[in-house]
This record gives sequence, structure tokens and C-alpha cells, in this order.
Amino acid sequence: MSWLDDITQEIAEASGIDVGTLRLTPDEIRELLDIARIASHTSGDRINAPLLCHVLGVARANGASLDDLAAIVRSRES
Repeated sequence: MSWLDDITQEIAEASGIDVGTLRLTPDEIRELLDIARIASHTSGDRINAPLLCHVLGVARANGASLDDLAAIVRSRES
């Protein structure tokens, strides 16, 4: 198991959330890493990457799709 798998399992157990809900697919991992790259490079400050990932998580929890959110971030890339 990877570090991410281990911490995801721990978070699921501690929060009572089904671990399947928290696990990331390979496509989601690539998408999030690309979004983080864009946030770091376009903002000029790499600390914006993890902060944006938090904002994305809250948006996802409230029903937004990762594809729609990624499109918003990508629109800032030019």
C-alpha cells in the first residue's frame, strides 16, 4: 500500500466515511496534479496548489464535478 492509500484508509476510519468514497482513481490523480501544477505556475505561488485542492474538495462535496472545476482552472492557464 502507498502512503496515500494508508492515510486515506485512516481518514475513512476516523471520520466514518466509506473509504471507497475517498479513494482517487488514476484519472482523478492525474487531473488533480495537473490542476495543482496550473495553480502553482499561473499564480506564481506554489502554496496556492494545496489551498486550491481544498477549495476543489469543498466544491466537490457540494456537488460540483471535477471536470467542470478543472475547466475553470484551465481557463486561467493562458
